[in-house]
Amino acid sequence: MSNTLAGRAPAVLRHGRRVPTALAGRNFTLAAANTSARASLQTSSAKLLQKRLFTASALRPSAAQTAPNPKAYLESGVIKPHVGVDVKKVLVIGSGGLAIGQAGEFDYSGSQALKALKEAGVKSVLINPNIATIQTNHSLADEVYYLPVTPEYVSYVIEKEKPDGVFLSFGGQTALNLGVQMQRAGLWEKYGVKVLGTSVRTLEVSEDRDLFARALEEIDIPIAKSIAVGTVEEALDAANKVGYPIIVRAAYALGGLGSGFANNEEELRNMAARSLTLSPQILVEKSLKGWKELEYEVVRDANNNCITVCNMENFDPLGIHTGDSIVVAPSQTLSDEEYHMLRSAAIKIVRHLGVVGECNVQYALQPDGLDYRVIEVNARLSRSSALASKATGYPLAYTAAKIGLGHSLPELPNAVTKTTTANFEPSLDYIVTKMPRWDLSKFQHVKRDIGSAMKSVGEVMAIGRTFEESFQKAIRQVDPKFVGFQGDKFDDLDFELQNPTDRRWLAVGQAMLHENYSVEKVHELTKIDKWFLYKLQNLVDCTREMEQAGGLEALKKDQILKAKKLGFSDRQIANSVGSTEDKVREARLGFGIRPWVKKIDTLAAEFPADTNYLYTTYNASSHDVTFDDKGIIILGSGVYRIGSSVEFDWCAVGATQALREMGNKTVMINYNPETYSTDFDTADKLYFEELSYERVMDIYELETASGVVVSVGGQLPQNIAKRLQETGGANVLGTDPLDIDKAEDRQKFSEILDSIGVDQPAWKELTSVEDAQAFAEQVGYPVLVRPSYVLSGAAMTVIRSQEDLKEKLEAASNVSPDHPVVITKFIEGAQEIDVDGVASKGELIIHAVSEHVEQAGVHSGDATLVLPPANLDQTTMDRCKEIAQKVAKAWRITGPFNMQIIKADDPEGGEPALKVIECNLRASRSFPFVSKVLGVNFIDVATKALVGQQVPEPQDPMAVKRDYLATKVPQFSWTRLAGADPFLGVEMASTGEIACFGKDLVEAYWTSLQSTMNFRMPEPGEGLLFGGELNKDWLITVVNYLQPLGYKLFAADNEVKQFIESNAKGNVTVDVIEFPKEDKRALREVFQKYDIRGVFNLAQARGKTIMDVDYVMRRNAVDFGVPLFMEPKTAMLFAQCMSEKLPRKGGIPSEVRRWSDFLGGKPL
Repeated sequence: MSNTLAGRAPAVLRHGRRVPTALAGRNFTLAAANTSARASLQTSSAKLLQKRLFTASALRPSAAQTAPNPKAYLESGVIKPHVGVDVKKVLVIGSGGLAIGQAGEFDYSGSQALKALKEAGVKSVLINPNIATIQTNHSLADEVYYLPVTPEYVSYVIEKEKPDGVFLSFGGQTALNLGVQMQRAGLWEKYGVKVLGTSVRTLEVSEDRDLFARALEEIDIPIAKSIAVGTVEEALDAANKVGYPIIVRAAYALGGLGSGFANNEEELRNMAARSLTLSPQILVEKSLKGWKELEYEVVRDANNNCITVCNMENFDPLGIHTGDSIVVAPSQTLSDEEYHMLRSAAIKIVRHLGVVGECNVQYALQPDGLDYRVIEVNARLSRSSALASKATGYPLAYTAAKIGLGHSLPELPNAVTKTTTANFEPSLDYIVTKMPRWDLSKFQHVKRDIGSAMKSVGEVMAIGRTFEESFQKAIRQVDPKFVGFQGDKFDDLDFELQNPTDRRWLAVGQAMLHENYSVEKVHELTKIDKWFLYKLQNLVDCTREMEQAGGLEALKKDQILKAKKLGFSDRQIANSVGSTEDKVREARLGFGIRPWVKKIDTLAAEFPADTNYLYTTYNASSHDVTFDDKGIIILGSGVYRIGSSVEFDWCAVGATQALREMGNKTVMINYNPETYSTDFDTADKLYFEELSYERVMDIYELETASGVVVSVGGQLPQNIAKRLQETGGANVLGTDPLDIDKAEDRQKFSEILDSIGVDQPAWKELTSVEDAQAFAEQVGYPVLVRPSYVLSGAAMTVIRSQEDLKEKLEAASNVSPDHPVVITKFIEGAQEIDVDGVASKGELIIHAVSEHVEQAGVHSGDATLVLPPANLDQTTMDRCKEIAQKVAKAWRITGPFNMQIIKADDPEGGEPALKVIECNLRASRSFPFVSKVLGVNFIDVATKALVGQQVPEPQDPMAVKRDYLATKVPQFSWTRLAGADPFLGVEMASTGEIACFGKDLVEAYWTSLQSTMNFRMPEPGEGLLFGGELNKDWLITVVNYLQPLGYKLFAADNEVKQFIESNAKGNVTVDVIEFPKEDKRALREVFQKYDIRGVFNLAQARGKTIMDVDYVMRRNAVDFGVPLFMEPKTAMLFAQCMSEKLPRKGGIPSEVRRWSDFLGGKPL
């Protein structure tokens, strides 16, 4: 094929430095995926391209491919088409609470599936206990059940709803594992439910490591030498056969959970024992560390049409989980031969396994040759497929759902481009970089190394016309504190480069920018491909050029333009020339240097692409769109991190929908590929861009926008609100940014509360350690140290002694040096209350009051919320409303807000004190929860207030009597964060949330707990372990509830044993377990020997060392997947649930009700 046919975009952007033809990937599709056809490929595909004949027949496989193999272990991959898949009602299985390895991408993919069902006129029934998701809105699913995704509860729903089909591909590992369990129990067949799309048999083969290896051997696809085992001893034998170093992989596990590298027998013994507690089968496999890692996203329909939608390359070599790797799409360093070899193998695998829908194939490729191995196949929608969808504009989940309903690729139109069918492979004229976000610094004792088990909590996606531009954008998107490619100080830089941690790219930056390491040396230490490192060297050279220019005034136009083309931000340029961001912006605009707006053109200018999917670049010379809408800009939430997750995406999407319904044009800015807000049809225009002051102002000015919404995307948009208005002159809708500042700044916040007569705990602004110690002595320990402008309690700490105060103050000052630190009297034993509200011009329109089960001191994001409250009297509720009214008026609030109040009992028996501890003048993470429980869409009301359109009259949903309540419980990911201390405090640690409904608190909490990922209810006869500091009330109450059920009780020491035996009801026997704290193997055996299935550990403070017995108890509980209770109120509530709900009664439990049945109609 001649270069003239290669499309109109720069060839290097396709998939590598050595690939001159843009459409190389597409040629192969047209000629069919058959390596033997390569000789005739050139002429036949060129003719097809010239005629633009994109037909189904071109994709028909050759006879050699379709011939079944008589020796095949599996049935042939070429399966019969679903002739008219006739379903009337389909069950869609959601993924549950967000956890490391399984995040918001499944809200996006599940929502796409629900859209496809609605279009087809098929009724949908969704089971997903994640109340913060968009898919659990009634606008998408016909019926929603907030219930555990377990065979027991799914069977109850099937009995009630009688669906005739089920989708398992859109709920991540949770849905896949459920599907396999149901199949093995014969439940799909029993209820007559068809599994749509990929069969359960295919899912089993892709997940079971042994079956998978045998299946790929049949079609001569190479995989790493491996042996499947079920015991530690078998693992040791296998390693001797395979040879060290090895990698352990767990079957049916998510995000590399239970996997890791072992260099010797002792490492393998520890790794295998832990992995086998998480999965019944593990694979001992020869390690390929250092090879390139690549992924292909493949779509296949039941007629055997097959296309590769996207291929992706990891910046990091094999050895780091792809979820923790920087990833670029399309691949950049593959030769044409390598690209097609892997593409051909991917199609061969997908056909052989009989995948119907979407599939992800991961490879290891030898850096210097054509030797490759298949690492794994995900025969479902995954994190990578969400990224591929957003990177290419190909709606993978939607297409997979349509295929599951019996459609073929050639008959499906591409919903994004509108000019091609789904049987058309995207071709890109831009580069996408995905970068992970970790929050490991929030966890004490956590191991910061990154390897085969995923630890990141979120990811960003940046789009540019060069790798450098895309890469630097991604860095800033991960955290606004980064200006772009930069370094940081390390004790041992070479060690850091050789042993990857979450700060890996900073180590590369330090080496190249500040320590003068050559590309060769960095490659030698990191094994990162030199192509990427030479691109980073371009950034180093540009930085040095600017540093040597002699100040901003000396920079010429072409130098600034060059830097912008390489992805430098104004702030980054300012740092290089000793100036300020505003001055650089002024100089840049003075030179007429502005970004160009381009469409995501997945047809590489082959055909006109009609899409609203946009990005900005300096590597262009014209705009692809016009700017005459004068729309309203909505700032999304950015990267998911601890404290800001899918809840804020729900808010941003809700606001966008409300604005559109009122006839406003909308512009969404967000860069998170996991979100619904970055779907192509959410807003009128979508900018996949940074949420920085520079980029938001660029877009605001280009669009001549009528206003910008900063209150629905969490803390990130709030942080630039004041600057947007004061420096940029933007029209910030809703509460004035100056008033927002008065709530964020602790000093101003407290002064206003004093002025309106609203109580608050004693506090003082700190300027020195001596002042702090004097104040703490005056009010009495414990005290709370907190900086201003924080999200999810970053750097907030409860201090119980003078020594601790001195140590922690220094850490808090480092968090925000521009804002002074405040210390507050910490009130122990108090109850915390959340108030969510919406106001218009200072008048309260609507509010909700939720109570926390836990005592104050547990971050609200980690607390169990109850709505309507089960334990608050009417007087307290009225007083909370009164406080909300005063606050709304004092801050002149227009839009959403949230307050946290603590209720402290009066020791004299008088009225309890209500003290405000926090107020956020934006939507909070509990907005989806209160909206869905009360049946009133708070974000819809808030949006109307923001624009002053259709603002409703004040109403009080708390005054309505309800015969149900709901509990929102946190989803933690401790198991993935090796070494982290599972301890609840004022700093948030949970990664997601669950909410379930019930007729009372016990029913709702019982259902919610079972909905958290991998929660296994301890069964009578199993062991329960008690430890931590003694507290008479909680400990004896818990034992009295549980002991009659027949559990074996164990204590961590004699003191706990004697306390329980002498105070509990009846004749209670408690055995003491000695903890061999320094011997990991012996520790493991303790849990197994005593069959410990529940741990209660209530320590007041974190263990300072990993030898602390309480830390050892907590850590082992999460390592072995055992329920852990660390707070008295939740421990007592759990014990009460067990007492009332065990043994289980027959019939469908009363909590198995539709959401609409609880609410008495369809809300939202």
